[in-house]
Formats: sequence, structure tokens, C-alpha cells
Amino acid sequence: MDAAPPSSTEAPSDPRFAALLGRPGKIIAIHLSYASRADQRGRRPQHPSYFFKPSSSVAASGSTIERPAGTELLAFEGEIALVIGAPARRVPLAAAWSHVAAVTAANDFGLYDLRANDKGSNVRSKGRDGYTPIGPALIDARAVDPTALHLRTWRNGELVQDDTSAGMIFPLAQLVADLSQHFTLEPGDVILTGTPSGSSVAVPGDVIEVEVSVDGGPTTGRLVTSVVQSEDGFDPELGSLPAADDLQRTEAWGSPEAVPVVERGSAATETERAEDASGVSSRFARSTTEAGGSAAAESALSTALRAKLEAAPVAGLSAQLRKRGLNNVHIDGVSPLRPAAQNGAPLNGAAKLVGTARTLRFVPNREDLFASHGGGYNAQKRAFDAVGEGEVLVIEARGETGSGTLGDVLAIRAHARGAAGIVTDGGVRDAAAVAAVGIPVYSTGVHPAVLGRKHVPWDADIAVACGGATVLPGDVVVGDADGVIVIPRAIAEEVADAALAQEDEDAWIAARVAEGHPVDGLFPMNAEWRARFDADRAGEESR
Repeated sequence: MDAAPPSSTEAPSDPRFAALLGRPGKIIAIHLSYASRADQRGRRPQHPSYFFKPSSSVAASGSTIERPAGTELLAFEGEIALVIGAPARRVPLAAAWSHVAAVTAANDFGLYDLRANDKGSNVRSKGRDGYTPIGPALIDARAVDPTALHLRTWRNGELVQDDTSAGMIFPLAQLVADLSQHFTLEPGDVILTGTPSGSSVAVPGDVIEVEVSVDGGPTTGRLVTSVVQSEDGFDPELGSLPAADDLQRTEAWGSPEAVPVVERGSAATETERAEDASGVSSRFARSTTEAGGSAAAESALSTALRAKLEAAPVAGLSAQLRKRGLNNVHIDGVSPLRPAAQNGAPLNGAAKLVGTARTLRFVPNREDLFASHGGGYNAQKRAFDAVGEGEVLVIEARGETGSGTLGDVLAIRAHARGAAGIVTDGGVRDAAAVAAVGIPVYSTGVHPAVLGRKHVPWDADIAVACGGATVLPGDVVVGDADGVIVIPRAIAEEVADAALAQEDEDAWIAARVAEGHPVDGLFPMNAEWRARFDADRAGEESR
């Protein structure tokens, strides 16, 4: 049965559906259908799989789409849309195309920040109002070869997607026939047929255009959508909140290499985006800690506090933290990287380490995950590009020493960025070269192997577990020959002052012991010795 051709007299009064035969009863979208997209994702499906989008998500050409507050990964996907013209139920492949009335352009927008919440159904990530622009004009399906449709997408005038239906894994007619095996396709229903490579992230201010055409023949015209920022976000008491990780960023942007260094989410400005594209800006925006504390940039140490921490020994700081009930703040098993001596002097020794934490997490190697996360501009490289002046990059490697977690190139990058040091509960490769860089590095040992032997670089600027200690971005990290300790930023000054006061007292006690006094009653001081100590200090202050 041939589908009825598109007719302008059938256009509905609702402007959202002006390019269609009416309000669609169903919108069915395919997850992955183009060979170029499958190759980009590193997986090719054996059969098509689908999800539904509500008709309330339809928008007309010239509309705006909102990126909600608190999200960063609004992705566009230019697609060919099929409009069903005649009922289709269990139709054979040979007859399937005759049930299609028209072809048009569509943009299957989605928020990758919400994608994991629905595990493939895309209810929240792709079902929002305005997230399915369609139009602006229909092409009569009877007048076209379904294998010769040309799909193109532009972002801000730049062509970013350019493919044809001949590049699809599953032909258009197959999608119609397959879906008709499971339910009746009714007139007005829309099938979104997937997107080729080139799909990426749009930010407020972007204009996305999609066109479907037959080379030398009819065209839908350009479907135009402008991206704006919404002030509305999500209520944590009602449901799950948006979240972005390296996997979602990679898939939203299209590849690990495409993910920009700066990931500012809803706070991004057009100036910042331009900087990202040109490579001028090389910093991540600071992520807030999982405990709701300040971001790392907001907890930078003052010059005075840094000087106090540099003067205070780790052992003294540890004692003060214990007095405050904090016993699990030691990064166990790490020590300063000590290379072979040059001219009898160690290159790095036990250089004092003081800074605020930036974090990087590795997960155990799994071949498929390393394929998706290990190459390109992965989390490890982004973390070393992002660490800033006075910061310590703390790496969670699960105490696994059978592989290096950094080498000389990354150490040079951190040093060039002004980082205060690196702490890893994994190994270091190129150890002598890393030590020669001059940046303090604390590790569990050395190993010549690269990441892929034991680790997958996973994510950054989150809470990590390093050497048995939990480290949040913005925590204060201090290291010396006794080891490395983590201090909550809110009490760092108090702890440093107390540790220095105790050091002064301990030095006075040591001098008395050196004079021949027994330690009993002196260490710790009894009332008599305390009075002598206070008198000495008062005398010094009066001079």
C-alpha cells in the first residue's frame, strides 16, 4: 500500500507540528545506525535498537532549545526523519518503503549529563520539551531513493556532519519493517533514523542547522535551532541529578580527542568557549567537592599559611590532627622519589611538599574500558594539563605498583604548570628523568610499564582513595621524609599554628635533654618544667 504524499493542507494548527502531517502518535528513535558513528564509538550493533521520544519534544525550525542549569553536555544529532503515511503492521522489507509518506530533517538533542540515569531509555535525557526539532519542509518519499539521501549538519555555520543514507548499517526500509514486527506504525508516526559521526556538544549561543536533501533534487531546507541557557535546574528531592564523567564527555563530544580542556558546565561563557576552541585556555573549571565544600581554586593557600606548613613537620601535623580526632589522614606507603645520586648528591631527596589537592583516579585495567578511556586526551592527560600553581596532583592507583602512573613528560607538564608536587600510590616510570625535573614526587616505587598493563585513567577532580586516605579536591597535602598527610582545608591554619607551637616546645625540651636532664617529668612536661618553659619564653619576648 502506497503512503499518501505529504500535503500542506494537512498541516496542523500547532506550530510545533507545522512540518509534519499532524501531531505524531509515536516518535521512535534508533540508538546507533551509521557506520561512521559506530566506528567512532568502537562498537557496531548486530541489530537495531530503539527508544521512544514524546511528541511534546517536537519543535519547529527557528525554535530555541534550553540547556538546564547544572548541565554541560547538551549534544546535537542531525538525523533523517521518516514520516509514516500508511499503517504498517508486519510488512515485508520489500514493501516497507511504500508505507513512508515523507522524509524530513530532525535534530535528536540529548543531555548526556542525564543519560546514565535512564540506562538506554533516554526518557529524561532526550524527552525534554523542544528536544526534537523537525522540518522545515517534507520531501515526498515516492520521489527519492532511500539509499541516496544526503544529511548535513552545521554548527555556527561550520559543516560538522556530512553523510548519506548509503552509509547506514541498517537501511531505512529495514527500520520500518523491523518496527512493524512489534507494533503498528500509524500515519503521522515519526522514525528518527540515527546520526553519523560529527555529533557533538552545543553550548548557549550556538546555532545548529540540519538539512536533508537529494543531490541535485529536493531539499528540506535548513532546520535551525538556537541554544539558550535556562536558569531552571533540578530538585534533588524529586529525582536523580545530572552528572558528567569522562565516558559521557567522550561520547557527547564524539571522541576523547574532541573533549576540550575547559569543562565549565552551565557557567561557560562564549568567551570561554572561544578560548577552548582556540587552545588559549588550558584550565579546567574547578569542580566542587563531593562533600559540598569549596572548589580547589577557592581553597588556594595564602602565602603566610603556606610558609607555616612548609615549616611544620608532617609528624607534628599528624599529632595535631590526632588530637582533633583525625587518625585516618595518612597516605600510607609513599615516599619521596630518590634517584641515583649525581656527584654524591641526590637529585630530589625528601623535598618538602605543600599544596592543595587536585585528584586523578585510575581503575583496574579492563581491555574494553582501556579502549574507550585509555587513548587520546584521556583523564590522565587532562588532569596534568589542569593542575595549577601551588596544587598537588594526588593519584589513586589502588596501591598497584605493577605499572607507572606518570613519566617524565607528564612530570614536566605539571612542573611547567607550577604544580607543588605529585603523590601517587602507584608506580613511577622514567624515574631518574622524573626526579631530574625538580618537582617533588612521592610514590610507592618505580616500574617501567605504561598504564595499559594495570590501569585505566578514569576521572579527575573527585574524591579519591590514595594510600588508604580519602582525598578531596581542595584538601591540603603536606609531605616530607616521614610521609604525606592530608589536612581538611577548614582547619589547616589552626593545625599549622598548633604544630609550630609544639615544635617550639619540643625544641626547648630537646635542649634540656641535651644538657643532661632525664626525660621523666620533662617529656611531657610536668607543672614544674612547664613553669620554667613559660618563664623562658616570657623572658625572650621581653628582650
